[in-house]
Amino acid sequence: MRESAESHDAEFVAFVEAASRRLLYVATLLTGDQGQAEDLVQTSLIGAYRRWDAIRADDPFSYVRRSIVNAHASWWRRLLLERRHSPQPQAEVPDPSVVVDQRAELRSWLLTLTDRERAVVVLRYLEDLSEAQTALELGIALGTVKSTAARALSKLRVTATANQEPEVTRGQPRA
Repeated sequence: MRESAESHDAEFVAFVEAASRRLLYVATLLTGDQGQAEDLVQTSLIGAYRRWDAIRADDPFSYVRRSIVNAHASWWRRLLLERRHSPQPQAEVPDPSVVVDQRAELRSWLLTLTDRERAVVVLRYLEDLSEAQTALELGIALGTVKSTAARALSKLRVTATANQEPEVTRGQPRA
């Protein structure tokens, strides 16, 4: 029994070492915040460890990535419920001309999208999933992925060509 537990732990550690950087990248793109992204990844990996025997044979990376997306959506739902009953602080977006790091610039542009739009763009174009895989990951219809992606890309094009500061619309879920 001890060998089985050690094997279980060793496989999980190997998975974490191989996938954690990419998972953190996905979470950071979703949240726009390194600290929150780290929390999402850690929470998702804890859940994956508990179910490791069930998920290791399939695709554990997809399982954890979906867990990150779901945890992020749950976090925003809770935040929106709290905001309905309290004043909303305004987030300040850094001046894009000051941003040197392309990743920081990408995150700031992604923050101009709604949560669903951002999730679709990250999974579809940055994680290179198909429309069907993206729909499955997010638990939405294929047509919703297509229309959401089109709307998000249009927003990004307009914002980029207008060369204006992005206006944060986080927390405005689409039905």
